Amino acid sequence: MDRRGFIDALLGGILAATPGAEAQQTGKIPRIGFLGQGSGPAIPFLTGLRDFGYEEGKNIVIEYRWAEGKYERLADLATELVQLRIDVLVTYGTPGVRAAKRATTTIPIVMLASGDAVASGLVASLARPGGNVTGSTFFVPELMAKRLELLKEAIPRATRVAVLANADDPSQVPVLKAVESAAGPLKIAIHRFAVRRPNEFESAFTAMAKSRVDAVLIQEDSLLVASARAIVDSAATKQLAVVGQPTFAEAGGQIGYGVNQQALARRGAYFVDRILKGAKPADLPVERPTRFELVINLKTAKALGLTIPQSLLLRADDVIE
Repeated sequence: MDRRGFIDALLGGILAATPGAEAQQTGKIPRIGFLGQGSGPAIPFLTGLRDFGYEEGKNIVIEYRWAEGKYERLADLATELVQLRIDVLVTYGTPGVRAAKRATTTIPIVMLASGDAVASGLVASLARPGGNVTGSTFFVPELMAKRLELLKEAIPRATRVAVLANADDPSQVPVLKAVESAAGPLKIAIHRFAVRRPNEFESAFTAMAKSRVDAVLIQEDSLLVASARAIVDSAATKQLAVVGQPTFAEAGGQIGYGVNQQALARRGAYFVDRILKGAKPADLPVERPTRFELVINLKTAKALGLTIPQSLLLRADDVIE
């Protein structure tokens, strides 16, 4: 079985194992289109659907399309889903939501998580999104700036920091501006390194080592998050600390700070349920997470010869030893 087939079988199995739910009163089985870039958010989203009593094959149908980290495929895949006459299109990340929005102006779109949806033009406002898009969003530029501050606190000697970005992700532009603004007062020089495919990680980290950077800040991007383990492994070969969302600390990076992506994906089922019961996306306020998690991998820090300040350890939600 190939990778896509395995993922589809796994996700289908999760819903097939859910408790029975009452069929839609109209007798019509809703059809959801899931536009994915990697399998990460899919499983918690389906768990959320189970919480609302949806069972695939009985009272819901889900069509999956996977870009597999290739953003240039998103537009065609979104169009393909729209042509299936789906009732709701579910996706995540700014590139995914943009592709969905370009593919349809009428079918409701639920974003499991996206960078600043207002600044990106995905919705008119959080309280009144307008159009056909709703879901969850968070402010990536501010989040990245905060990660840089945490990095400086953990590694006071750091003066040169690399930012690893996805060249195909348009959100990298405002993110880099926010990071550079935060870097000034911290007396840090920012060096940008862009990739498009996982097979470019090794060369990117080789270039970072030649530039003599002290640590690496990872852009909030679906491709990079899905490749957390590969990125951390590449960084380890160059003895570079990695700072990104919590997933990176869990994979072996030094510091993770950000929203709980799985919780946001699970919350996406709420929006789908409301829409299937008649609510319009324009009337469903876009939500922002209010809690951020700080994860410190003390084991990795020790391997790099770094001493994490006690003040930072005491603020951590999780310390990996």
